[in-house]
Amino acid sequence: MYVVPNMYPYPYPYYINATVYSYIPRQPMYWGFIDEIAYDERISYLQPSNDESIGLKDYGKGPSIVNIDKAVEKNNTFRTVLWTGNHLQVALMSLNVGEDIGMEVHPAVDQFLRIEDGQGIVQIGDKKGKLYIQEKVSDGDAIMVPAGKWHNLINTGDKDLKLYTIYAPPEHPLGNVHKTKADAMAAHN
Repeated sequence: MYVVPNMYPYPYPYYINATVYSYIPRQPMYWGFIDEIAYDERISYLQPSNDESIGLKDYGKGPSIVNIDKAVEKNNTFRTVLWTGNHLQVALMSLNVGEDIGMEVHPAVDQFLRIEDGQGIVQIGDKKGKLYIQEKVSDGDAIMVPAGKWHNLINTGDKDLKLYTIYAPPEHPLGNVHKTKADAMAAHN
C-alpha cells in the first residue's frame, strides 16, 4: 500500500497528522491457530486442501471441511457420498461421455446439483413423460430440483461431466459408493 505522508484522508488544507495503520489479514496470533488445526492430521474431520490428502469417503455427521472443487475433480465414480448429516447429504458424481443420471424422482427430497466441469442437458418436469424444462448446462451452473419433480441430467460433452449434489434430507445410505451407473441401478431395485 502506498501512503503519502500527511495526506490522509484528504489533501491540504484538510489533512491531519495521523498515523496510518495497515491491517494485516494473517496475524500469527489469530490465523496461525487456524492453520495449525487445519493441517493437524490427528483431527480427522478437517481435511487439508492439497490434492493428495483428499479422502473421498463419507465423514458422517461430524463437522467436515473439504475443498469441494478438488474433491469433485478427483472423483471418478458415478456417485460417492461425501457427507451425511441429519438433514442433508453431499454426494460427488462423475458421468461418462453420453451417460445420464437416469430419469428419477425424489418424492420427499429437494436436490441441488452444481456442475463443476463438462456440459450437459438437464430435464425437469411434473411427470416422467412431461418434462417442461430442458436446458443446456455447463461449468458453474446450479440446478435446483424440488421434491416430487422428475429430472435427468445427460452428459452431452466430450469429457466426463463432474458435479456434486446436495440432497435434503439425505437420500442414500451413509458411506454409499456406486462405481458405475449399473451399480446404482442395481442398488435401487
